[in-house]
Amino acid sequence: MAGMIRKLIASGVAARVIQEARKPQNQAKLKKMLADFQNKNGGTKRR
Repeated sequence: MAGMIRKLIASGVAARVIQEARKPQNQAKLKKMLADFQNKNGGTKRR
């Protein structure tokens, strides 16, 4: 029962994140955040 509730909550959160990520102003923020993160880490890939 608890597993089912956890999945429902996770599904709702994921749907909200995807909905927010589709907005153009949030896309620009995500791109900037990703670029800053890559620059901070020197663009190296982790294993």
